[in-house]
Amino acid sequence: MWMPIIVAVGVAVFLGAAGGLMTPIGVWYRQLRKPSWQPPDWAFGPAWTIILGLAAWSAIIAWRAAPDADTQRDIIIMFGVNALCHFLWSPLFFRLRRPDWALVEVVFLWISLVVLVVGLWPIAHVASVMIMPYLAWVSFAAVLNATIVRLNRPFARG
Repeated sequence: MWMPIIVAVGVAVFLGAAGGLMTPIGVWYRQLRKPSWQPPDWAFGPAWTIILGLAAWSAIIAWRAAPDADTQRDIIIMFGVNALCHFLWSPLFFRLRRPDWALVEVVFLWISLVVLVVGLWPIAHVASVMIMPYLAWVSFAAVLNATIVRLNRPFARG
């Protein structure tokens, strides 16, 4: 009974912490040209905390609503793929300093969220709706990522 809660919260905390650790705001990032409409750096932490909290809550609701073990397996796969895609973006953008590669990766993150919204709907409408802010934020982040790539290219190393 408690295991789904522990796992969902644990994954959300891990993803939040790993994302924070993989996001150094240093000289390289500060020197990038960014659009005027980019939110301030301090806004990203609270936004991701809320979004990952909603995703964990969504996972718990979906797990409890699942009618059988096959559906629970599908929920694990959908959230697992999403977690992997979520985890990969920050190291690509910040550690490898490749916003262009992160832009390719964000497409997979976005698709994983669409799959969650669509896949959770027949299991638990509320769980599906709780993923929508995550999808909206990643959609915004993808446009921001694309704008940063456009303003700063090329990124390839000599």
